[in-house]
Amino acid sequence: MAPVFAHGALRLYLLFLLESGPKHGYELIKALKDRFGGTYSPSAGTVYPRLGKLEEDGLVATEPAGRRTNYRITAAGIAELDRRREDLAGIENDIAASVQRLSGALRQDIRKSVRELRTDLAAAAEAARTAALSAAAQPGAVRPAARRGQLLREAELLLQDFRDELRADLRRQALHHPISPLTVATVRSALDQARADIRETLQP
Repeated sequence: MAPVFAHGALRLYLLFLLESGPKHGYELIKALKDRFGGTYSPSAGTVYPRLGKLEEDGLVATEPAGRRTNYRITAAGIAELDRRREDLAGIENDIAASVQRLSGALRQDIRKSVRELRTDLAAAAEAARTAALSAAAQPGAVRPAARRGQLLREAELLLQDFRDELRADLRRQALHHPISPLTVATVRSALDQARADIRETLQP
């Protein structure tokens, strides 16, 4: 995956976020995550070393805030921001492009899961038809009504497995980062398409 921030861009963007007032490290991480609509969240190991370098260069200063440490922009940091406003505008454009790229990757992952579900359902249906034909040729073959019940249960189990796996993925994501509106919209769109595709195979 291409890097979200070009070299030196995150450093400048942290200064921009501090321009509105002092913030501690977690607030900066959350602000970045919100800016990306939940599609990207930098790690503490990414943010804190850059804050340390900004402090070393005199562009930010630290101040205690209870058990946390707040970072505030200095006069030198504001001067650096003013000098690089055009670069900052370019970073905003890069962020918009990154959000589009990351959300596209998310949509592709969900659509892949839906395609795999459709493939599994089609394979199960074909296997069921083959088994039904084979069983019909044998003495004591399973009656059509009983076979239909088996197929229904098989299809329901496939749907249940898909639901459980996707639900687990969403809950794992929610433990670390909030689920974004984009994720909800993508799930809704992908499932609507899957529902339409599956209904096309149902006899009236």
